Amino acid sequence: MRLDRYTVGNYSPGAPLWQQLAWYYLGSPLVSSYWLISSNIKCWLLRCFGAQIGSGVRIKPGLKVKFPWRLVVGEFVWLGENCWIDNVAMVTIGSHTCLSQDVYLCTGNHNWSSPTFDLQDAPIQIGECCWLAARATVGPGVEFGRGAVLCLGSVTGRSLAPMTIYAGNPAQPIKERKLHPDSDPDRVDTGNSLTTS
Repeated sequence: MRLDRYTVGNYSPGAPLWQQLAWYYLGSPLVSSYWLISSNIKCWLLRCFGAQIGSGVRIKPGLKVKFPWRLVVGEFVWLGENCWIDNVAMVTIGSHTCLSQDVYLCTGNHNWSSPTFDLQDAPIQIGECCWLAARATVGPGVEFGRGAVLCLGSVTGRSLAPMTIYAGNPAQPIKERKLHPDSDPDRVDTGNSLTTS
């Protein structure tokens, strides 16, 4: 490879330089802060920088987001400690989905067959009611079907079928996800009653 000839081609960060610098020096440190614990304030900051964030989102300390203007998060999503959303391309996370500690979402890659190591990017789309367990890693272009689970420390570069549990590196389907007989995947337990999501 000739890394001295590397370029990003037509790629753009998607925001003016002032916005990138403001995020890097102000927004990102506050969102990832262990001192600022309020999820509401962190969601507000992400929205100020262009993210689309639903209601009831919980953000734990250490969250890293590369470009908030390329992030869409549904309602009642949990973003665990030290999650890294490396979104050079769009990342969409469906409602009622949990990203546990140290989950890594990678939307950028390089063409290893190119002498100039060209940048390649592809979006990640995670459906509703999914769970990415601690230290799970997701590659560019992956889509999660509704209710899919990626187990502890698993790595995937391919899309996951709905209501299926995957484990390993590379992640393989190990079994169907079955909910408790009394539960309904189209309903959400709010603590006092069941309401349709």
